[in-house]
Amino acid sequence: MTNKTAIVFGICLLAMISHDIIMNESANLVFLGKQGLRLMEWIAFWR
Repeated sequence: MTNKTAIVFGICLLAMISHDIIMNESANLVFLGKQGLRLMEWIAFWR
């Protein structure tokens, strides 16, 4: 990944996060966080 691609990707990620915080009161971030924790617990079980 080039630096330019990484910067564009980072800006897009920040824009999506800020949009979620402003418009949806972080509902999507909370959902993704919970699902990420469930995934980590599931992976740890199979380890």
